[in-house]
Amino acid sequence: MIGTKPDKKTRKFQELDFFNQSETNYYFLLPFRFHRLNQEKEILVNEVGDFLVVPNGTAQNVITRRISKQDNPDLFGDLVANFFITEESKIPQLIDVYATRYRTKKSFLDSFTTLHLFVVSLRCEHTCHYCQVSRVTQDRDKFDMPQKYIDKGIDFMLNSPSPHVTMEFQGGEALLAFDNIVYAVERTKKLADGKGKFVTYVICTNLAVVNEEILHYCKENNILISTSLDGPASVHNENRRRPGRNSYELAIAGIELSRKILGQDKVSALMTTTNLSLDYPKEIVDEYYKLGFRHIFLRPISPYGFAVKNEAKNKYDTDKFLEFYKKALNHILEYNYRGDFYSEDFATILLRKILTPFPVGYVDLNSPSGAITNAIVFNYDGHIYASDESRMLAEMKDFQFQLGHFDTHTYEQIFYGNKAKQISEVMTNESLTGCSECAFQSFCGSDPIHNHATQGDMYGYRPNSDFCQKNMEIIRYLIELMESDNRIKKIFESWAKTATH
Repeated sequence: MIGTKPDKKTRKFQELDFFNQSETNYYFLLPFRFHRLNQEKEILVNEVGDFLVVPNGTAQNVITRRISKQDNPDLFGDLVANFFITEESKIPQLIDVYATRYRTKKSFLDSFTTLHLFVVSLRCEHTCHYCQVSRVTQDRDKFDMPQKYIDKGIDFMLNSPSPHVTMEFQGGEALLAFDNIVYAVERTKKLADGKGKFVTYVICTNLAVVNEEILHYCKENNILISTSLDGPASVHNENRRRPGRNSYELAIAGIELSRKILGQDKVSALMTTTNLSLDYPKEIVDEYYKLGFRHIFLRPISPYGFAVKNEAKNKYDTDKFLEFYKKALNHILEYNYRGDFYSEDFATILLRKILTPFPVGYVDLNSPSGAITNAIVFNYDGHIYASDESRMLAEMKDFQFQLGHFDTHTYEQIFYGNKAKQISEVMTNESLTGCSECAFQSFCGSDPIHNHATQGDMYGYRPNSDFCQKNMEIIRYLIELMESDNRIKKIFESWAKTATH
């Protein structure tokens, strides 16, 4: 171990007696990282995500042992209590508590894969310009998932160590293959109890073809609806095109009918930010509120599929998205100031990681990455992918994350095979250059699929990563907001407490 006395600059190794001294401002450093928040403040973050916001220069003073118990009793006490420093020469007595908290943060790994996505059809009657997958016209039923692959997908899902699994039906437009959904649900119901599994069912749909018969079946089987809503009609109809230019009108009618039959809490919506969306942050937030939603996920466009082919409508700088995000977030906070609960989902996921000791199940912000460990995709043609984004890459003839096929691979070969092992080498941000020393490491995640798609390398290069740029700035901004206004801190705490991710 190398140490230096205060105000003495030397690169020599110190004698053992140096480390046994009992000066009141001498202490041992525990692992932590730091980052400048703004011109006045910096943040110190330890291994389990505990943080202190302090004046600039504090990190240097801590590291060079210029913090005195006598002169800075409050700061010294906070540093000891939060495992930034210790006065003991041996491992602190509370290290077991520290270890337990670290295990809790990583407990999302305990049950392994929970989310199983079934692409029941590629058929779709929309032609969204940012669609991330190939789609075919709705009369092409050869692009529906055969029952033999549905059977194998169910068997794989029920073989997961997790007692609680989610079966999510995607497309194309999943409701165009509703018979497949009914078959899958009925078969799963017969087998799940015998396997000791609790299954949550979700249908991802644009709601254009929904009807009462479909929704009554969903009610009988407690199936949740997840739809797409990009904002007001002018934005939604331009982003999500279909013949008749009535995508928005059909979505609103579908949301209302779904709520009437299923209940308000059984219907959720997601938006995608396009170039057009960037000009309407407040209008998009207001639209969700007007329709009775009390949370919104401000998602940037993904660099996959058709989204990257239509650059004029879909390509924008990360700085522009961040500007849009901050305007929308501040508008959401205005609703909260007047007493209405209204949250932003990405911020809520981050705040749960920042403010609570609990893990999240969000694939993109986990380390190890949620690909494979949290989610898996069963495509209509029997191919299996590490994530939904992996399937999108395959539609672009990039099969880097294709794990295998139902006809040729067993469960063990898919989840523990050579391809999974190769991906796992770059799944933890604790071991990635640029992430390992980042103060926001414990709040962020690892995304080798995004790295591969945008930089041509699963490992990635943090200095010019838009994933890194976006996450770091949003995390910094959330913490800065909390530190600047106690009202915002209380609002964010309420979001974190009610999070279900």
